[in-house]
Amino acid sequence: MFQGTGSDVGKSFVVAGLCRALARRGLNVRPFKPQNMSNNAAVTEDGGEIGRAQALQAQACGVAPTTDMNPVLLKPQTGNAAQMVVCGRMIGQAGGAEFQAYRPRLLEAVLESYARLRAEADLVLVEGAGSAAEINLRAGDIANMGFARAAGVPVILIGDIERGGVIAQIVGTKVVVAPEDAAMIEGFLVNKFRGDPKLFDEGMRCIEARTGWPALGLIPFCADADILPAEDSMALSRLLAARRPAQPGRVMIAVPILPGIANFDDLDPLRLEPQVTLMPVKSGEPLPQDADLVLLIGSKTTIAGLAALRAEGWDRDLARHAARGGRVFGLCGGYQMLGKRIADPLGIEGPAGEVPGLGLLDIETFMAGEKILAPAAGTTIADAVPFDGYEMHCGRTSGPDCERPLLRFADGRVDGAVSADGRIAGCYVHGFFTEDAQRRAFLDGLGGVASGISYNAALERALDSVAAHLERHVDLDLLLKLAR
Repeated sequence: MFQGTGSDVGKSFVVAGLCRALARRGLNVRPFKPQNMSNNAAVTEDGGEIGRAQALQAQACGVAPTTDMNPVLLKPQTGNAAQMVVCGRMIGQAGGAEFQAYRPRLLEAVLESYARLRAEADLVLVEGAGSAAEINLRAGDIANMGFARAAGVPVILIGDIERGGVIAQIVGTKVVVAPEDAAMIEGFLVNKFRGDPKLFDEGMRCIEARTGWPALGLIPFCADADILPAEDSMALSRLLAARRPAQPGRVMIAVPILPGIANFDDLDPLRLEPQVTLMPVKSGEPLPQDADLVLLIGSKTTIAGLAALRAEGWDRDLARHAARGGRVFGLCGGYQMLGKRIADPLGIEGPAGEVPGLGLLDIETFMAGEKILAPAAGTTIADAVPFDGYEMHCGRTSGPDCERPLLRFADGRVDGAVSADGRIAGCYVHGFFTEDAQRRAFLDGLGGVASGISYNAALERALDSVAAHLERHVDLDLLLKLAR
């Protein structure tokens, strides 16, 4: 089990890379995360829902993702509440204190999922959540040491040198956790090192001396890790920091960053396109009026996200953009926002109520009780270009503009809506831009030139590269010796 000294230290990256590296050694490997908190999710073939990182790790293993790989998924909503997904199905909502009391009842489901994975694999690589040192949350824990102790799984602790103080991160974890928990830790890794690794030889020895844990490796910063889909919302800060200035000849796609943003890996294929300037727009900034497209992506809290959009004045920016003939595209929650009304009478995504939408499409959305979770494939109706993705939504959308649907699924169903002038459109399908032909046609329609990059091939190359990187810098023989 790989636990971290904090969030975003690289647990998902390490597990994904090791899944691929050990699978290349001929082992039958499976990923597992007992409890996840993320609004970046993926749909399994059996119509369940798990964290996006575990779906990527399954891909690294060369197997299809299953709900057993992430039996408990928490999807943050407004306030301190989160939607609870257990064994792939939404079972309700819970606040922080409410969930803490509920956690012990989930351990049985977690251990059952883990047992099924163990039965089919040579090796299960388990990813912890947050920090192993959150001793205030230790009672009833199922995400870190609570699971490790219950399942008898040895732990490797990961620290992040990039944020500074990594010696204190790792040694401090040894100091604050209970001795019985510390005894589960059998080694450590230091991640995201930059510079001459010899300069940290003494640091590694200091950690070993103060903890008694062996070092399994000092992992240099890996640029190809940036290609892999991110799980943690902290990755949004890196997306904002990596913004490129607009350049002549490039298509500019502006993306307002709203609270409750979900499935933002929808942006990844566009981010890799060299002729696209992806412009995430943060709070306090106007939407760029020279954007070729404004893209509204998914939200776990559509009504609250729409309120935040209005508070920023982005609704007025969008109205001006559309009035000048600019293009707007919405995915899932962003699609819902484009309509005339959103109603959530059951309070599925937050407080019950209804609000007017942006009015750019003549549609209305009603939040229903049962979430649609399904793979989705077909073609765009206007030009018969293939798409491949998945649906993940509670909303049901209808209205006159739905009479001009955007997509036709392989089973004949249709989805989405297009305005009469064709400049405003949206649909429910996540992963819409991952299909290379669809992305090329979409960018061509904006007057741009797609590169011909194969996104899935780029993802596979990145997984291979990360695996090779970890093979060079992690003692895999010792890791396998420590495994039980």
